[in-house]
Amino acid sequence: MEALVITAIVVAAYMAWNIGANDVANSMADAVGSKALTIFWAVVLAGVCNFLGAVLVGSHVTETVRKGIIDTQAFTHDPHILAYGMICAMLAAAVWLNLASYFGMPVSTTHSIVGAIVGFGILKAGFGHIYWWKLAQIVASWFISPLAGGVLAYIIFRLISRHILSVEKPAAAARKGVPICVFFTFTVMTLAIIYKGLKNIHLDLGSCTSVVLSIGVGSVAAWVSNLLIKKNRSRSSELPVEQQLAKVEKIFAVLVIITSCTVAFAHGANDVANAVGPLATVAEIVRTNSVPGKIAVDIRFLVLGGIGIAIGLATFGYRVMRVVGTKVTEITPSRGVAADLAGMVTVLACSKMGLPISTTHTLVGAIIGVGLARGITGIDRKVVGSIFISWMVTVPITAALTIVFYLLAMWLLI
Repeated sequence: MEALVITAIVVAAYMAWNIGANDVANSMADAVGSKALTIFWAVVLAGVCNFLGAVLVGSHVTETVRKGIIDTQAFTHDPHILAYGMICAMLAAAVWLNLASYFGMPVSTTHSIVGAIVGFGILKAGFGHIYWWKLAQIVASWFISPLAGGVLAYIIFRLISRHILSVEKPAAAARKGVPICVFFTFTVMTLAIIYKGLKNIHLDLGSCTSVVLSIGVGSVAAWVSNLLIKKNRSRSSELPVEQQLAKVEKIFAVLVIITSCTVAFAHGANDVANAVGPLATVAEIVRTNSVPGKIAVDIRFLVLGGIGIAIGLATFGYRVMRVVGTKVTEITPSRGVAADLAGMVTVLACSKMGLPISTTHTLVGAIIGVGLARGITGIDRKVVGSIFISWMVTVPITAALTIVFYLLAMWLLI
């Protein structure tokens, strides 16, 4: 195996580690922040769900350049330039994610690798080979996704609060309202698994079939929850309101664990490509000495990515979990369900419309939305401001780092 491929494997493993520490970690923030799970069990469940998503249904075929941000035909005269660029782009994105994770800032891994590739493209291909409209769409998503997720989360939580949490007898209201929440939760989560988690294995179920299947799963889950609530019915409506609310939140705690695991599964299925895609490109260039189009991803690369993400989550993910789950706003299980549900609905809707949004940005926006349901004082504006700044500087910082790493690599090789 050539030294170039070995180098790419090492850098890809480092990139996967950072994806786990940052992007996958924020998927469990609601469960941790609401105390539905301890950090230990959040790491265990997210690690398993992420690994299954990455290995079983991760992208087995990837584009040469993630998100089609540069014109690869500019490198047909010397494909190895592209190989060096992919390694430097992975390293730049990984270093930025490492730094962001250290400070607990949840940033998009996809935007990190896109920014890194833009930097390499500008340096070696020129401005004319950058697809600026695609980049403009990504920049627009910085505002669209958190705003949409936040508004929807605000609405969902206000509905839960109005019809269950704020009534005179919340325990009695929960018997009617919780099965409805369960129905929508399982319907959306099933759609999320089909469209975001299973899209790479091309089930070709069709929109109508997917919706019917998801509604069926949601209906069964609602029916089961209704049976369980009736089976465990007691004189809870006679208890003090505080104790009734505690019982209701325990029900939502189960839901927030399920939604968080679903988000982790979808993260693993989608984001593993940010690490193994450039690796597969380098391996294919070394093998064929040409610029490839679509590339078959070796299953061993997917396993490498899945293991790397799981280790990153276990060893360094607690920082992002802590900031997103506890520092932005106070999270309860019901708020966590509202945030996860709003985040996945937004991601699904925007994906169907072809908008390149970030799941990370959407989920953080949703958490801010449930915080704002309690008023502007319900969120820590300093923390939120720091998060937004980290989003805005992701692309320029990774682009600049890639340029520095590439020039340094060429200086060392000459």
